[in-house]
Amino acid sequence: MKKFWKFGLSASLAAVLMAGCGGENTATEEQEIETPAEPPTEVAEAEFPVTLTDAMGTEVVIEEEPEAIVSMIPSNTEIAYELGLGDKIVGVSDFDNYPEETADVEKIGGQEFNVEKIISLQPDIVFAHESGLGMGTEGLEQLTDAGLTVFVVENAESFDQVYDTITVIGQATGATDEADALVEQMEVQVEEITEQASNVEETKAVFVEVGSDPEIFTTGSGTFMDEMLQIINAENIAGDQEGWVSMDPEAVVAANPDVIVTTEGGYIENAEELIKTRSGFAEVTAVQEDAVYSVDSDAVTRSGPRLTVGLLELARAVYPEVFSE
Repeated sequence: MKKFWKFGLSASLAAVLMAGCGGENTATEEQEIETPAEPPTEVAEAEFPVTLTDAMGTEVVIEEEPEAIVSMIPSNTEIAYELGLGDKIVGVSDFDNYPEETADVEKIGGQEFNVEKIISLQPDIVFAHESGLGMGTEGLEQLTDAGLTVFVVENAESFDQVYDTITVIGQATGATDEADALVEQMEVQVEEITEQASNVEETKAVFVEVGSDPEIFTTGSGTFMDEMLQIINAENIAGDQEGWVSMDPEAVVAANPDVIVTTEGGYIENAEELIKTRSGFAEVTAVQEDAVYSVDSDAVTRSGPRLTVGLLELARAVYPEVFSE
């Protein structure tokens, strides 16, 4: 009998944020970010064993450079692929949709993961995630009891914490140089966008909708999207609240945002139009000015390398006059 254990996000929007959307972005047609030139360097061979402390406070000893990796959450997967570890990935979650190669990788489940499936893949390391603790701890213990090396990656809620995640995954897999280069590249990209945002002359108030059924959910302080809005010099109308929070439609209308951004456009048809036709929303400046946009949910919520792409997309949606193509 197959055994499944729960593994999901701590926020109410677990399914939305895990699955994200695979649709095309409508705010911009393409993303262009300047990247620093990569000088030719000699990559030193990683030294093992490596001992790292994971999100559970457990010292995890990785005896040899992993040749087979299971990733239990999309953000970890995207980091691993960006570090050049794609050929070592033997298992990913049902929610993984990027890069395209993940479609051909064995699936180990979603919020309920298949313990026996993971064991059968014989991974050298399993990258779990702190957001799943409490729901999947017993299943992770079963993986450890089976002799697998399980490393629980800390939940990242800021760019700096994402950089730390990239660094630790690089250390665990022998890809330290690649991790350092990726972090540096992302830092440069954020710096460039921050500098461009200094040209904003009049700050806009923004409402970000990350869920609409059964309640409207938005992004408060302590989330990536709130940090992104700060970086591009925009005001989050829910910035006085913390985390992922529900918001009454009347409160949105009362706040009268200049721009409305939805992350549901990839999996809800006509998401922007549905927002515009809500009761009372015709009075909102964003609707009157036709400033309701859709951005890629995955790029702005997953704690991985594409956050800088999401940052630029958000900037172009809010300030097209500043962040032109």
